[in-house]
Amino acid sequence: MTKIEPSESICTTQKNNHLAPLAFWTLAWLVSTALLRFGAEYIWDYQPVYSVIVLMTHLALGLTMIMVYVKHLSKQDELQRKITMDAMGITLGITMIAGIAYEQLEDIKLISFEPEINHLIILMSLTYIISTFIGQRKYQ
Repeated sequence: MTKIEPSESICTTQKNNHLAPLAFWTLAWLVSTALLRFGAEYIWDYQPVYSVIVLMTHLALGLTMIMVYVKHLSKQDELQRKITMDAMGITLGITMIAGIAYEQLEDIKLISFEPEINHLIILMSLTYIISTFIGQRKYQ
């Protein structure tokens, strides 16, 4: 008879199996983002044909990543889905409120630089990570 150790479980194995495709497509999209941003400047000297090809690839990878994420959500249990959806809702709300306020700062002359989208992406990422962590701790 096979003895299951407390640190091992079928759920953990299934969870890791579901994360692999999501991690792969997220990484592929991230690499395409970097290629889209830096490729024109450092690789193909702003030739529009290459830029359009990389842009279309980037959009296709992004769409694939979204579809894989939706599939990942459907395979989560109810509690994990609730934690994820709560984190997504909090992230959407904070990003929308902070993003609009951040954009207005330049217009009302409270900052002298133009707001950058990457600042908003950092806020989104941190908010989602922190919200997920708090949700996990709440239901432990």
